[in-house]
Amino acid sequence: MSLTSIMNIATSGLQTAQAQLRITSDNIANVNTAGYVRKVADQTAAVTEGYGSGVDVARVRLATNRFLQAAGMSANADSARQTVRYELYDQIQTQFGDPSGDGGFFAGIDKLFASYATLGESPTSSAARQDTVYKTQALFNEASGIATQIQSARQEADSRLQSAVETVNPLLEQIDKLNKTISSGSVINQDVTGAQNAQQTLINQLSQYMDVKIEPRANGGVTLRTGTGMTLVGEGHATLSYQAAGTVGAATAFSDIMITEPNGTRWPLLDGVSSGEIRGLVELRDVDAPAAAARLGELTAKLADELNRAHNTNSSVPAPTSLTGRNTGQSLDNALTGFTGTTTITAVDSAGVIQASAEIVFSGATMTINGVAADPTTFLTTINAQLGGAATVSFADGRLQIEGQAGNGIAIADDATTPSSKGGRGFSHWFGMNDLVSTTTPTFYDTGLTLTSQHGFDVGENLTFRFTSESGSRLRDVTVAVPAGTGTMGELLTALNDPVSGVGRYGAFSLDASGTLSFKAYNASAATTMSVVKDGTTQDPSGVSMSELFGLGGTGATRAGAYSVRSDIQQDPGKLALAQLNLSAPAGTSALSKNDGRGGLLLSDAGKKNVNFASAGGNGGGIKTLSAYAADFAGDIGAKGAAAKTRAETATALAQEAGSRRNSAEGVNMDEELVNMTTFQQAYNASARLIQASKDMYDVLLGILQ
Repeated sequence: MSLTSIMNIATSGLQTAQAQLRITSDNIANVNTAGYVRKVADQTAAVTEGYGSGVDVARVRLATNRFLQAAGMSANADSARQTVRYELYDQIQTQFGDPSGDGGFFAGIDKLFASYATLGESPTSSAARQDTVYKTQALFNEASGIATQIQSARQEADSRLQSAVETVNPLLEQIDKLNKTISSGSVINQDVTGAQNAQQTLINQLSQYMDVKIEPRANGGVTLRTGTGMTLVGEGHATLSYQAAGTVGAATAFSDIMITEPNGTRWPLLDGVSSGEIRGLVELRDVDAPAAAARLGELTAKLADELNRAHNTNSSVPAPTSLTGRNTGQSLDNALTGFTGTTTITAVDSAGVIQASAEIVFSGATMTINGVAADPTTFLTTINAQLGGAATVSFADGRLQIEGQAGNGIAIADDATTPSSKGGRGFSHWFGMNDLVSTTTPTFYDTGLTLTSQHGFDVGENLTFRFTSESGSRLRDVTVAVPAGTGTMGELLTALNDPVSGVGRYGAFSLDASGTLSFKAYNASAATTMSVVKDGTTQDPSGVSMSELFGLGGTGATRAGAYSVRSDIQQDPGKLALAQLNLSAPAGTSALSKNDGRGGLLLSDAGKKNVNFASAGGNGGGIKTLSAYAADFAGDIGAKGAAAKTRAETATALAQEAGSRRNSAEGVNMDEELVNMTTFQQAYNASARLIQASKDMYDVLLGILQ
């Protein structure tokens, strides 16, 4: 071996040791840098014509563990998903208060019924009346406030989705730029580990927003895909687009988060993302929060309805001079059709003495009023004639109104043996003539309509339904127009269910015996969701839309914010109806008594009555008491909150464990690096000594020649 070869071997060893020391120094300098992956230099023996000629650094790479990298990013994505979901759901749960405590929303329901029981025993106490009216209004105010907070949580989730998209796009762009840097540096065998570390840090950030899969590229850099294979970064980068909805309502139809892949293909992002903060925000916005709003809406609606049921059975003393019903969302013909049983409308003077009465005996689409035959078309004429001017009955804009004349008050009572009934509600209750709790739109959806009933919507008016998949991405928007014809519900149902121009591809609407219009998807396991994007229908004469009349597409979830105690009762609690009309009172004697508290007891018993709850928010509904439903709802909210917290804590713990294991394999270990530094320093010294020995040998040889 020549002295030149020895010198070259020593020089290569010196250079390699220097390279290793630089890499070790970089690793030590970044020991506390989050996400830093340590560098490793692969050494190879240099061989020339079969003989060893030193050592080279073949490449400098990152000590990446692909398995732990994938596991860590998956755990990060799931942690971000569950954490944001719990964070926002906890805001919702907090609004209800502690279900086991004495001051939450659910405790307020029990306190309200207890207040009515006390009032029933002391009907003449103005203080008790004032307190009860206050508690009633406060409970519905609280329900409205909770509903508002639920929608605020949805709005926050929607806004954060917009922010997430605005964060993800620059990340994808920077990762793509670093791909180019890494690829160009790899071609000329440059050390590109700095760019790779920077890129990995960006990918780690991206994995918090969505689940990401990494595929190394042969020419350097990476290809990023979502869990289902959508390309995020490859030959170029994808772009996400989304427009937040702004003001969010329970029935809001949100736009899709779209991804445009590098090749120009455009897809709904949610079809390809199953985890990460984006998925968690969508689940909270579109699943968790609407479910809570729907159950709150159902509970509040049934609470208001049962209080109104009891209140309509009663009368204040003195009786009110005017009764104006709720907006039924129907024509008078439709509204009167379907009643059975007997009710009596009376006009009483200030002392409660009956001045005139009209006994109505219903029989389907016909009736008798004080024995005089009538039907819906002659109802107003006949009843006004029978009341003889003591009171007048009118109907406008979907509302029935009864006005007392000459200072007379109005009181209504059902027959004790055969009470009037339509859809389980008496005449006064169904029309909302003496409601305690009022609202501006229909809040129960058993309309009593049949297939032959007139629907009241104009031909050509339309509404648009949106169908979304289980992932939350849009399947299709379907616009259905009110058909031409005779205007019956049967014709409307046929148009809605048309497989070409209607919703028939996804499911079918049906009208049950109570007049409730409901939609059922054909494939229940596919979890297809229907919502209403736009409703351009207006019913004549009520002025309500089709979605409001039937509670379509999430409209029912908005009900919790629609209730308040009737304004005149708030102003004068003396108008609270606690007495019951005595139809058997002798002529000339009062049929109403101020000391009668039976109405208060009926109101207090409202929580014990069996009520048919509709399915809402994942709950199947069924027949339960208000108190039992409230208790179930309280338990459900608490259980879901606890489950969300457990999922978040578990996912966070897994992410921390995965991160710890990944850091153990990829991160900087100071002990190892110090050993490496000592080793490479010795190697450097050995190479230097070899150079010195070669120099000494040269000097000896030159001395011999001299």
